[in-house]
This record gives sequence, C-alpha cells and structure tokens, in this order.
Amino acid sequence: MKKILLSSYRLRLLFRGIFLLLGVATIGLALSVLQQEKQLSYNNYQANFNKTRNQITATLRHPAGQLALLNPRSAVEDKGSVKDVNALHPLLLPFSALDFDDQSKVQQAITMSGCLVQYGEHGSLCVGIGNNPWAGGFIYVAGSFNSAALVSRPRGQMVRDEAHRIRVSVSLRGEHYQWIAPFEEESSSKANVGMRGRWVGFVESDITKPNQRPVRDFRGWAWQKAICNDADKDTAHLVGSENLNLDKNPKCLRNTFFSLRLPIAILQEALFEKKRPVWPPQDLDQIQVALSVLAPGGEIALLDSRSVPTATPFSLRDLNTILLPGESLTIRKASDKKDVIQLLGEVEQEEGSWNLLTRLIRRLPVDEYDTPLVGNDLISTALDNYEINLKGDVRSISKSLSVVATRVSWFVGGMLLALLLAWLLIEINIIRRITLLTKRAATLSRTMKDAGELDQLDVSDLRSPDELGVLASALHDLLRRVKEDVERETIRTEQEKQMWHAVGHEIMSPLQSLMVLHQSPDDQSHRYISRMQQAIKVLYGSATPSEAFQTTVLQLEEIDIVEFLVHVARNATCIGVDQVEFVAPIGRHKNIKVKADEYSLEDVVTHILKNADRYRPIGSVISIRMAVDELSVSISIHNRGSHIPDTMLEKIFEYGVSDQLESGANGNRGQGLFVAQTYMAKMGGTIKAQNVEGGVDFVLTLMLGMS
Repeated sequence: MKKILLSSYRLRLLFRGIFLLLGVATIGLALSVLQQEKQLSYNNYQANFNKTRNQITATLRHPAGQLALLNPRSAVEDKGSVKDVNALHPLLLPFSALDFDDQSKVQQAITMSGCLVQYGEHGSLCVGIGNNPWAGGFIYVAGSFNSAALVSRPRGQMVRDEAHRIRVSVSLRGEHYQWIAPFEEESSSKANVGMRGRWVGFVESDITKPNQRPVRDFRGWAWQKAICNDADKDTAHLVGSENLNLDKNPKCLRNTFFSLRLPIAILQEALFEKKRPVWPPQDLDQIQVALSVLAPGGEIALLDSRSVPTATPFSLRDLNTILLPGESLTIRKASDKKDVIQLLGEVEQEEGSWNLLTRLIRRLPVDEYDTPLVGNDLISTALDNYEINLKGDVRSISKSLSVVATRVSWFVGGMLLALLLAWLLIEINIIRRITLLTKRAATLSRTMKDAGELDQLDVSDLRSPDELGVLASALHDLLRRVKEDVERETIRTEQEKQMWHAVGHEIMSPLQSLMVLHQSPDDQSHRYISRMQQAIKVLYGSATPSEAFQTTVLQLEEIDIVEFLVHVARNATCIGVDQVEFVAPIGRHKNIKVKADEYSLEDVVTHILKNADRYRPIGSVISIRMAVDELSVSISIHNRGSHIPDTMLEKIFEYGVSDQLESGANGNRGQGLFVAQTYMAKMGGTIKAQNVEGGVDFVLTLMLGMS
C-alpha cells in the first residue's frame, strides 16, 4: 500500500524537488557570486589601503608635508579660512632660513615647501620663519605679482609714490611694525635678462622726517622677467633689441618675483634672554602679516594680502581626500604622544541597501577578513618625530557591496519569481489535473473491485486542447468502450450459463434412463455413465467451464492405486487410446491405498493419455509406472515423441492453452491439462510435466492412505 501511495505521488515529488533544487541553486549561485565579489573587494581594499598608506607617508616626507606637520594648527581651521582676512600668519618652514637674495634658491624652497598662498592667476605670497632660532628672529616673505616695467626710486631721494613700493606690516604681542619699501633698480641689470633691484625698507611713520634712513636689517630683492606674459613666441628672441621697446609699453605685463627679510625686534630680543628660547614661538599663529604691492602714482595695489586667496598651502586636513571611506588617520607627536590631528575618511552618501543583505554579506567567509588593517609609520622633521597611524574599515566593503547586492537581488528575485510561476503553472495545469485523474481512476478501480461494476470516468472538467486534455478524453472513450464490452460479456456469460443449464438438463434425463438400464456394477457401461453424470453435475449451472472445475468439491476416499491403474490401462482402448501398458512396481504392489476421488482421478489419467496419444509416434507404447515412498505414490505416464518447450512446461496447465489451430473445433479446447491440475490439487496431489530422453513424462503425486 505504501508503495502504491509513493508511486502515485512520485511525479509531484519529482517536479517539486526539481523546482526546489532550482530555487536553492539560484540562491546558492547568488551567494557564491557575493562571496567572490566580497573576496575581490577585500583584496582591492587591502591593496588600496597599502597604496593610501604609502601615499600619505610619501606626502608627509615631502617638504610640503613637512610644512603641514610643522604647522598643525592651520589644519584645525577650515580649509581656506583665516582668523583675520586682513593678515597672513607665518608658517614654520622646513628650512633653517631662506637664502632671500638668491632668486633660484628662494623659488625652489617655497615651491617645494608649498607655502605659497595664491591670489588670482599671477599673485602669490609665502610668509614663514626658519626652523632654527639662531638664524635670527626674521620673518621671510616671498611671492610674485604682475606689473608693467618696475619704476625705480632714484637713490638718495625721499620716498614718494613715483616708484613701485611694498607696504608690509607685522603685529604680534601688542607690537606693530610697518615698513614701506620702494624699488631701486641695480645699475648692473641687463635688459635682455630682465630687471633686478632692491626693496629698500623704511619705517613708514618716519618717511616724512628729514634725513630718514632705511632699516638696516630689512632686506628685499625683486627680479622682473624681460618678456611680457602674453608676448608672442616668435618675438621673444627680439627682447632687448631696438625693434621691440617693451619698457615703454604699458600693456606689457611681466611677472615679478620678490623676497623680503623682515627684522622682528621682539623675536630677536627673546633669543638673547638667559633662558633657552622657545622655538617656534608659541604664538606663531597669532602673528599677523599684511603686505601690498603698490603701483607708481597712487595706492593701487598690484598684490594685496587682504584679498581673498584662491589657494592656500597644503595642510594636514587635505589628507582627508586621500583616505578611503571609513579609514581613520591619527597623527601624534612622538615626544609627548599628543594627537596633532585625527581624520576620518568621508563616507559617501550611498544608495539605499537592505540591512538584511548587509548582515548577510558580513557573514560570508573571506580569507583574512577578520585581520585588522592597521599601518604605523614614523615621519621625522627638524623639530620632532611624528607617529602616523592609519586604520582601515572593512565594514565599508559590506556596505558598498550591499548596495550592489540590493540591485542584483531584484534579478535574483525575478528568477525565483519566474521559477515560482513556472511551478504554479505546472502544478495547477498539469499536476493538479493528473492528481484528479489519478484519484478518479483509483475510485473507479475500487468501485469495480468492491461492487464489480464499471462506472463512467468523469473528465468533463479536465478536457482541454492540450496533451493532458487529449489523454483524459481518450481515457474516457476507452473506459466507455470497455464498459460496453464488459456489459456485452456479462450478457454473453449469462447466456452461456443458461445454455449450460439447458444442456445439462436435457442430457441428465437420458443419462438417468441409461443408469436404470445399466444398474449392475459389473457392467462396464455403468462406470462410464457414472462419470458422465458427475461431469454434467460439475458443469451444470456454471457460467464457464473453468469456473465449474474450480468450484467442484470432490469426495475423497482411499482407493487401491495398483488396481486402479491396471483397470485404466486395460480399458484405455475404450477412450480411443491403444497400446497403453502399466508396469507394476517390483516387490510390494498390492493393497497400496491413496486418497483420491476415483472418477476424478480417472479423468486426470484419461486427459493425460489423450494428450500423450496425440503427440506420440504412431505405433509407440504409452507406459505407466508407479513408485512408492513412505508418504506418497508417484505415477509417471511416459510417451515417446518431441519435447515440450521449456517455456511451456508450466503454461500448458493453464485454461485454454493449446498448440492446435482451431482447437475448439476439433474438441481440443485447451482444458484437459487444466482439469487434471485442478483435480490433482483438490485431491492434495501434484502434477508436472518434464522432458526426458526420447520423450515426455507426466508425473502425478498422491498421498498414501491411512490403512
């Protein structure tokens, strides 16, 4: 029963298992891809982390980075902002001092250190102090501006506005220094290489006094290019010739580079105090420097530090742009372990992602994922060493990957939805209809088994133009035809039963008259008439011969088997079988009793003899032999002739089996051996056929009687 139930659900289990495996495979494939992407993302993040670390250390070892380390306070303020828009604050330079009177050295120093503040396209300023206090308490200013040819102040004259001038002021610790420095061209300047001269500094408050003298420690130099900024390249080689008089062309703006050394008395005095000087000054970020370059003839500023700068020097906060999202950078002094600055990589505003996917991605195993990403380096400067600590945040991998996974999840969800729809389509349109058809067929089978009636198979709701609908319709038509055939067979069986009833009735009356005529037991006809009466009683009222034989009840008694076989062999000619001999067993051969119905056993032997007679060679003998053991008697009926095929040795005892064409017309209905086997079974015996050398043996086995 369990096997039947399992087989009826096999198709459904198969389809559901297949779709379940497809769904699991889809999810497994998605998880596998996510795991591989997470591994690749982690490897890329690890490589980028090392790249960021190397980039940060390389930047901080560069003079511009050294400048940022030496001036960490500028990084605390917001980028591009200053405390006072009218002043600059000196920066501690990564050099002991500036060689202010050498143009190439000054330009190289301020360019490498990155201390320039840019004003527009052509203006720039760098204000700083050296990192060595014994180089003097000076503030260095260097920069560039655009102007026409510099106008020089005649040496020895009063400071007026006919020449180019620089006004510069410094405020610190309550003191204020302000100078005005007119330009004086050197007589050794050559037109073909540009103009060179000094800035002669005067205390601005003393310029109206007679016999004013320049400040001794104030130094300044200017170097102006010989060609215009927008001069045509084809005319550049004519500079200084008579064909191109640029000095008198007011539209010819040329770049001018300058450098200043400003003496700050209060800083210089602090160097000579008894106690060791503190350098750089602790109030360095409170020193205010203002500078403007004035054109001749007025107060028009060619360069003014009070204007809004377009670019500021590199600061530690600029390292924030290098950091990856989630990375943290801490810079501290090695001497006192105080943090200089802490930076955190800006986390970009990412698209929405499902928190469930983020947690799922975090649980996916990745090699070395649990190992913290930390980098420690040491940067040396002229004043101190700085510890650089960079930490990575691998959680950003999961966050960024979850955004991608959220988008991909829609495709995975679409695939799973497609599988679900396909399963529902098959389940509803195919499996459900097959289930209904199976249940109805099973109900029909049980009804037929219990009641013996074949009902109609209702498939009205299963009809459709598809294959299953065609199958249901065909099955309905087939069962309808089977039902019609069953009904016809029932009618035919009933008619045959009535025919057997009528035949039996008509034959029994003459047989009863014959029995009256042959009442004597010694009369040979009496025995055969009795057998005929028994045969008629067996068949009388039965639907079919096979049914009649199987339902017959035999009257078993003990009979002398030797006497019985002698009688059968002697009277075989009465049934049309000649040359039948019985070979009695040697020794005990009398008074051997077996349990049997005498007439039924004679019918068995008669059917076998007729069968042997039909297949033996003409004139050959059919021999009957008997063997006795402790419990049973074996009777062997042998005939010469061809062997029975091995496949037919058992099948010949089935009802209706015969090798004779039109066997029914010749009286060979294929029931003789069937009757023999049926009777032998009812008598507690057996019958079998076996091929032997030269012919065939039929072996009957009967149980010995009690006496």
